[in-house]
Amino acid sequence: MRFGICVMANVDEIGFFNHAETLGYDSVWVTDSQLLFSDCYAVLALAARQTTRLRLGPGTAICGTRIPPVQVAAIATLNRLAPGRVHLAVGTGNTAMRTMGQRPMRIAEYDEYLRVLSALLRGEVVDYTFNGVTRPITMLMHEREYVNLEPRIPLYVSGFGPRAMELAGKHGDGLVFAIPPRGVPVAEALAHARRGAESAGRALTSFHTCALTNVALLEPGERVDSERIVRTVGPNVMASVYYFYDEVHERGIEPPPFLRPIWKRYCALVEKTPPERRHFRTHEFHYTRLHPGEAELIDADLLRATCLVGTADELVERVRALEREGLAELMFATGVGEKWAVAEAFARRVMARV
Repeated sequence: MRFGICVMANVDEIGFFNHAETLGYDSVWVTDSQLLFSDCYAVLALAARQTTRLRLGPGTAICGTRIPPVQVAAIATLNRLAPGRVHLAVGTGNTAMRTMGQRPMRIAEYDEYLRVLSALLRGEVVDYTFNGVTRPITMLMHEREYVNLEPRIPLYVSGFGPRAMELAGKHGDGLVFAIPPRGVPVAEALAHARRGAESAGRALTSFHTCALTNVALLEPGERVDSERIVRTVGPNVMASVYYFYDEVHERGIEPPPFLRPIWKRYCALVEKTPPERRHFRTHEFHYTRLHPGEAELIDADLLRATCLVGTADELVERVRALEREGLAELMFATGVGEKWAVAEAFARRVMARV
């Protein structure tokens, strides 16, 4: 099992990458959200200069804000700085798009985006439609200078539903997905990816599986909903609530069962903000802090529904089970100031025992 951390892109905290490398993490993934954080590729370039072993990449790069040639130029530049230590993980962009009041990319567009992106990463010529005009394109200078397409840059596709998971098998070298409690078992995710691969005549050889999750590591005797746990993973928990707030209101569906006990109270908090600015309110503190009134919504049931929760012994067993199921990498997100201590505690008490 490999272990990674997803951090919010912060150009003032490049030292965290050295911290993670020293602790033995395999990778650090950097969020891409243009209205919230530092530019992810600027952060990754600085991190590449200060590390020697750590794998680096966006987590995840957003399709709706960068056209495929721009995305490839950025990651291939990073591959020149840290050859063989980078990956390109891409997603449809829930938060990055929602902060602009826009919806994430639709599946058909995602499919086309990935078709072009994967071909460019392989150094191929591919037809690309831009501004209504279709022309063949390729990365022109990669064999000379400026950027490196070799060593080959793996493409990891973020997919949290069956159709997106199939696209990972169709176009990618790996899948980034969510495991229970808020996702699907590893075998189910791989089955979706395998169907996508078969539709494209591909075989899933050396296919990478990475689960994005939230981790709440309890001290002996600590309550699941202790003040410390709410402070350190509460923003992660609320990110799930923000996601479903948009889904419920756009699709006219009921909130999922795990949110129903707090739903009316949460909506009342959000609806203090005028409708035209609610997309600011729901996403502005993504993974970093809580709005007033949100901590009171987070109880033990909500934490268990959105996080891997347990003592070190319990988390070690959970990680071992995931490894047996075929998961290759476990990556948890953190954006709070305590992330330095959180990363160290998990490394010392869980990673070192797996």
